[in-house]
Amino acid sequence: MLVDEVIENKEIARQYKELLRISYQRLTASDKKLIRLAFDTSVDAHKNQRRKSGEAYVFHPIEVAKIVADEIGLDATSIAAALLHDVLEDTDYNVDQIESLFGKTVTKIVVGLTKISNLKKDKYDSLQAENFRKMLLTLNDDIRVIIIKIADRLHNMKTLNSLVKDKREKIAAETLFIYAPLAHRIGLYNIKSELEDLGLKHTDLRKYNQIKNKIEKSRTKQDLYIKKFSSLVQKTLNKENFKYSINGRSKSIYSIFNKMENQSIPFELIYDKFAIRIVYSAERVDEKFIAWKIYSIITDHFVPNPTRLRDWITAPKSTGYEALHVTVSGPENQWVEVQIRSDRMHEIAEKGYAAHHKYKIENKNDVGIEDWLDRLKELLKENSVNAVDFVDDFKLSLYSEEIFVFTPNGDLLSIPKGSTALDFAFSIHTEIGIKTRGVRINQKLVPLSKVLKSGDQVEIITSEATKPNANWLDFVVTSRARSKIKSSLNEEKKKIEEDGKEILRRKLKHLKIILTDKVITLMLRFFKINASSDLYYQVGSGTLDNKKIRQFSSDYNNKFISFFKKRLKYNSSYISKNIKINDYDKLVFGKDQQSLSYMIASCCNPIPGDSVFGFITINEGIKVHKKKCSNALSMQSKFAYRIINAKWINSSTDIFTAILRITGIDNIGLVNELTRVISSNMNVDIFKLNFETEDGLFKGNVGVRVRNKTILNKMVKNLQKMKGIEKVTRE
Repeated sequence: MLVDEVIENKEIARQYKELLRISYQRLTASDKKLIRLAFDTSVDAHKNQRRKSGEAYVFHPIEVAKIVADEIGLDATSIAAALLHDVLEDTDYNVDQIESLFGKTVTKIVVGLTKISNLKKDKYDSLQAENFRKMLLTLNDDIRVIIIKIADRLHNMKTLNSLVKDKREKIAAETLFIYAPLAHRIGLYNIKSELEDLGLKHTDLRKYNQIKNKIEKSRTKQDLYIKKFSSLVQKTLNKENFKYSINGRSKSIYSIFNKMENQSIPFELIYDKFAIRIVYSAERVDEKFIAWKIYSIITDHFVPNPTRLRDWITAPKSTGYEALHVTVSGPENQWVEVQIRSDRMHEIAEKGYAAHHKYKIENKNDVGIEDWLDRLKELLKENSVNAVDFVDDFKLSLYSEEIFVFTPNGDLLSIPKGSTALDFAFSIHTEIGIKTRGVRINQKLVPLSKVLKSGDQVEIITSEATKPNANWLDFVVTSRARSKIKSSLNEEKKKIEEDGKEILRRKLKHLKIILTDKVITLMLRFFKINASSDLYYQVGSGTLDNKKIRQFSSDYNNKFISFFKKRLKYNSSYISKNIKINDYDKLVFGKDQQSLSYMIASCCNPIPGDSVFGFITINEGIKVHKKKCSNALSMQSKFAYRIINAKWINSSTDIFTAILRITGIDNIGLVNELTRVISSNMNVDIFKLNFETEDGLFKGNVGVRVRNKTILNKMVKNLQKMKGIEKVTRE
């Protein structure tokens, strides 16, 4: 045996011992026996395999199992399944062998994980929307499948450097789009933050390193601040004989990045870069009393912000999270968030589903995440919603903040912040939502679109005659409501389509035309309709009436087909006037840096110098988006196979537009000075100017035409130096 193999085998043995040592659960002798068998099986199955980094493949399932055992804290069954999660996909072992060795439960989880892995082997590298739906369907088998998959994704993100850049960016975008929010919703907050930070690292390394370095530089100052805060309250807390600890928690790199981007502010202006956490020991029955006692002590020392009090002990989040949060003006008049939670609450916050399930057994009235999982399973059973809409709707429920409202009977229910009265109706029961005729909030009749606030009492009025209509989709926000409304509308549409097809058949027969595939194709072209189902729907709903059908019949009988072919003959040289074409194109696409026709995406309006990518649309050719476009993650995750690399190579001749949003203090002559700085000093053309003033403040938009990003950045810096200008941002 080679020296390297001996060292490798010693490391594998060491990792096994480490796995047992760090397990969150207490392992019995039978648990250890199960894990040992899974470990040996995994080592044997993967003995001839290597990862792209060059290391033995078996280290990957071991690391996934360690995440499952320690960071998530699942049981021996889950640890064994994690060790085996790639065995069926990548080795000669089959389902029968795994079941004979490990039984049905472990096998069921491993099969579920294999189903997810096989999704990557579809015709396209990733038809992600449909893949996500299929992945989430494994929740119906066992939620541990999804949790182990999240652990698998975490380790893959940690070892992403061995892949090429394009592949890294695709996986990172997919992680930010679905896996991080899913980890958050299951209560795996630490893993969620880690996934987000790694996602940012592989999508915007420069920003990631900038923020990381600034956090590390400010860590000493942060530690001194926490020490100062603690010294001011410890004496009072000690008098009450509390067993407690005080420590700090830095915000993640990604959350700071999001604040900087969303609020257009630098790192230095983010004041809540960390929170102070007080964790105390208490019996379950005394937890709430002690939490409020600690709150009272904190607010005796520091002035609280009354709008930033969050009581998730009385009404826990649906993820199972419990704590008391208060923001106070701490030492040096700095706003700081204080999180107060018991050991049990802290364990649930750290371990998520595993700890929640442990305490759920002790207290059967504790619903939280199980209620959400039940609702999710109900949503997953609905197959009528297309995959892309399903993922969009599902994402709405992942990161939502919650409010609490009352039923007429006085029951307190949680619902995502921003929900309307109709969302609430669907949250109670699908049948109630579908039959909603009206709503009373605090005993007053209100529109179904009324947005609810915490503390509202909501009464739903139903009627058997009521049916959902398409307008309802304009104001519901929850995935449950949207999916049920779409499902109901689709059922109604299918019925109308079936009736329409039969009506069309009869009407054409009367006009001596037989309804064939060829006739349907000609009708679609004649009426400029995209699909036969839409044709039948328009006939069934009366949009296509007898007069229009007779017009088609007349053209058909007058050798319409020949005429139509001539009229709509495809002209390959045709290019939309909206597409920018140039012999010296400034954008090149793909590995071969080809010059292709393209359109500038209006959602983010990139200009030369921006980091961009191309997106191949169905009807409008290539659209060019900024990599920081708000739609970028969604496109990269759902339609990765339609993304094409793009970059600017020249920007000396063409003019591009940008919109600047400017706010500040209103001074006499400020607008004149502002326009002078833009047009005179920078040689920039202004095509739009709109300002509003109120109570001494102004805000407005300035549309400019510039040659490149360098000129734009220089202009923004000059504007920011002007007296009275508070902020200049680009839309």
